[in-house]
Amino acid sequence: MDITIELGEHMLKVRAAVTIIHNNKILVHKNVNKDHYALPGGRVEIGEDSKETVKREIKEELEKDIEVENYVATVENFFEIEGKKYHEILFIHKGEFVEDEDKKIEYTLHNKEGKDYLQYEWLDLNKIEEYNIVPACIKNVLSSKNFPMHIINNEIE
Repeated sequence: MDITIELGEHMLKVRAAVTIIHNNKILVHKNVNKDHYALPGGRVEIGEDSKETVKREIKEELEKDIEVENYVATVENFFEIEGKKYHEILFIHKGEFVEDEDKKIEYTLHNKEGKDYLQYEWLDLNKIEEYNIVPACIKNVLSSKNFPMHIINNEIE
């Protein structure tokens, strides 16, 4: 069961995401029906730590095994979608594929869970400011060399 709690007009979510970088390109996922990108990952389940979450999510979504190398950041993210206010706690880890052949991947990947609307693309880190990544503060995380970070991103104020 995902850690998602509805509290009146607010929704609390606990998510974990991973940065996988090959040749100065970062893996992101995109819903083809939306205009933004996000780091791959998903909601943390009850009794599961955020490292295990990203391993499980990449296995489910791409049928690939990853190892988690470092802890990158915590983002307290406040945003609104369709009149619903969200309070999201996002844990970001640095990871890499386990298999040597997977470490060479730089092409678009497709979701293996049957979510045909999700695809996984590689964005050039030198052009990261040109992309619509949510939350936008992720761009600051990606350009920083000072880890771990703690960011409060409030888009509701």
